[in-house]
Amino acid sequence: MRPLLLILAAFPAHAQTTHGFCWEGAEGYRVEGTITYPDGATGILTEDDLIAFEITGWREATYLGRWSLDDGGQSVTIRFDADELEFPMGGSIADGTYQAWNADGQVTNCGDPGFGFNAGNRAQDVCVNGIFIDESGVPPDTPLPISQDAATPCGPLLMGALRPVRDAG
Repeated sequence: MRPLLLILAAFPAHAQTTHGFCWEGAEGYRVEGTITYPDGATGILTEDDLIAFEITGWREATYLGRWSLDDGGQSVTIRFDADELEFPMGGSIADGTYQAWNADGQVTNCGDPGFGFNAGNRAQDVCVNGIFIDESGVPPDTPLPISQDAATPCGPLLMGALRPVRDAG
């Protein structure tokens, strides 16, 4: 074995868990993302506990932008319940259900160009290029589906299509 490989083999790999998620807003807006945290983490995790976090915004088949923790941001509040595999929603800072993923309560500080998501006390909605997209909003306590793996649970894609297709049955 080469010396570098021997050195690397002496250090254990950091186990991690990754989940995909999908937020579906109004008027064809959606956010697909992944969250990665240390394997075995429990309870409510915040942005400080995460290894990685990334979101990509869409309206129907139109790409709106992306943001990740690595990009920094003006407003970053992430709350994830690793025990229940859910993002607590409802919109209250006091009870830990507020989410600000590169977008504050005014949903206008996501950058230009930029993209962000906010789940406040009025609604869950997106910011695109520094503009609040009011028509994207859904009620503040709308659940956000999480997958058991890194796949986003937005539904199956048709070959060549970017938009998820739902089973009508």
